[in-house]
Amino acid sequence: MALTNDKLVIVGAAGMIGSNMVQTALMMGLTTNIWPEGVAEEMRQSGFGDVNIVATTDVKEAFTDAKYIISSGGAPRKDGMTREDLLAGNCKIAEELGMNIKQFCPDVKHVVIIFNPADLTGLVTLLYSGLKPGQVTTLAALDTTRLQSALAKKFGVMQSEISGCATYGGHGEQMAVFGSHVEIAGRKLIDIIDTPEFPREEWEQMKTDVTKGGAQIIKLRGRSSFQSPAYLSVEMIRAAMGGEKFRFPVGTYVCNDKYNHIMMAMDTTLDENGASYKVPQGIPSENARLDASYQHLCKMRDELVDLGIVPPISEWNKINPNL
Repeated sequence: MALTNDKLVIVGAAGMIGSNMVQTALMMGLTTNIWPEGVAEEMRQSGFGDVNIVATTDVKEAFTDAKYIISSGGAPRKDGMTREDLLAGNCKIAEELGMNIKQFCPDVKHVVIIFNPADLTGLVTLLYSGLKPGQVTTLAALDTTRLQSALAKKFGVMQSEISGCATYGGHGEQMAVFGSHVEIAGRKLIDIIDTPEFPREEWEQMKTDVTKGGAQIIKLRGRSSFQSPAYLSVEMIRAAMGGEKFRFPVGTYVCNDKYNHIMMAMDTTLDENGASYKVPQGIPSENARLDASYQHLCKMRDELVDLGIVPPISEWNKINPNL
């Protein structure tokens, strides 16, 4: 039985990430009503039974009555590019997406944004959609799973034996990698670092490699990641539909005394009520890294103001009263 009969729209479904999202959503049995752009015929030929699979390039038709949306509909990162190199073009796409949501499906329950730079495209989508902060999230989990994977390979354990693993802040090379809460098969990572088993310089290199994990996939495969972001984003929308709570941090709108008017990865809970967060607390060097990541995101946000893609923060409430 499907989790819901509500309409799920997958934007960019003709691409590698999007087509994988469609297949994953169907295999998970999330909904009986899925609208993928471009890949519907092949999904029908896969033999999925009691599900309405509709493809359309008509914006109104696609978004009308949508209750859940996942969008990978931006330009992909290429070799030599950072996520930030996509800022202006993809944030204009996010602006249009937000406006389409406000016009055609203002009652949507949850939106997941995964096209880069996700922290900013998610922020722009939220602003122009008029939705509440917890209703729009971004894919930050991929950084955490890369750290989890690296530690599991290093210590020869299953990824399920790595707990307390998280990265916070921006989904970019300025992210904050937190290791102070990590346990590896019951052993505290902080007790292993600085020993012959795991010298400090090896840990520092691992953190650097995690922040550049996306670039490494491009070198290995000749294109940006698609299977991992597809799977994790569908897990996110499953949680929003009332399925199992999402296991990893997500990017969410943050506005408090320390970090404000920004989208960034926090210590989050994502379920049918949307996203809620706590500010993570690590050792002083980790907290400082999180502060630096926030400042980097603020610079990109301010660049969007200079480009005219978003107005000054003081005017955001006029566009979206929930902010």
